[in-house]
Amino acid sequence: MKHLLTFALACGMAPGLVLAQIRFAPEKDYGPFVYQTAEGRVEGLSIDILEALKPGLDAPVLTLPAQPLSAILEAARRGEVDLISSLRPTPERSAYLAFTPAYVQVPAVLVVRQSVSPAQLKDLNAQRVAVGQGYAVEAFVRQAYPLVDWQAVPDDLSALQGLMAGRYQAVVADIASVSHLMRQQQVKGVQVSQAVGFDYPLSFAYRKSLPQLGRQLEVGLQRLDDGTRQKIINRWIDTQALQYEDTRRRTLRWAGLGLAALAIAALAMLALRRRRTPSP
Repeated sequence: MKHLLTFALACGMAPGLVLAQIRFAPEKDYGPFVYQTAEGRVEGLSIDILEALKPGLDAPVLTLPAQPLSAILEAARRGEVDLISSLRPTPERSAYLAFTPAYVQVPAVLVVRQSVSPAQLKDLNAQRVAVGQGYAVEAFVRQAYPLVDWQAVPDDLSALQGLMAGRYQAVVADIASVSHLMRQQQVKGVQVSQAVGFDYPLSFAYRKSLPQLGRQLEVGLQRLDDGTRQKIINRWIDTQALQYEDTRRRTLRWAGLGLAALAIAALAMLALRRRRTPSP
């Protein structure tokens, strides 16, 4: 115990925050990033990334029961969760969570039924539009389109099911999640109408009182080789889902789908060139 206390103080951690295990809270239905299967397994792109990072963590990961994001965030505020995946930083969340660099980025889109003409959010004033409760995009669309009748729902599946049942006129969700639900949950009869101007750079979030955990996650992401990263992305994200966008946005989106490691590699190459260039 004395050694653990010394280690904690050296890392700038409070003595009571040496972890015997890391409590990871998975989202119940945010495929393809993290979701619970019908058999009760937790799977997804973010789970594969986390598995690759586990060897570099000081404590074993305890996976908590899957829940909607709103419940996870409430538990995190109470200090009952150490680690969350697939999360976008926001000022509100940053009050009690810290974030790693993003490991994938996708756009949020407007989805409507195929039986109606494609619409834009500016045309849906006073119309019922579903959005995930507590999702980062919720605050964005509420502020940008205050005249829309926003309906907060537990997850994207609930939103799309409500859309197909006629309870909502449209849904705002990230395009990877929509594509996943169309394949895995047999969601049919819907179409992407527009990109809403909001992207999801998804990160791991951890309790602000656990900086050592954050450093271990960041080091692991930096060391994860590009081939492994891309293999994980290709397994879970249908790149054809982005074909609705015009050429300019599609080019930007492909750049966005590159992981943070590409940016890190570019910075490393620049630093190396500077070291090789003689001083004037």
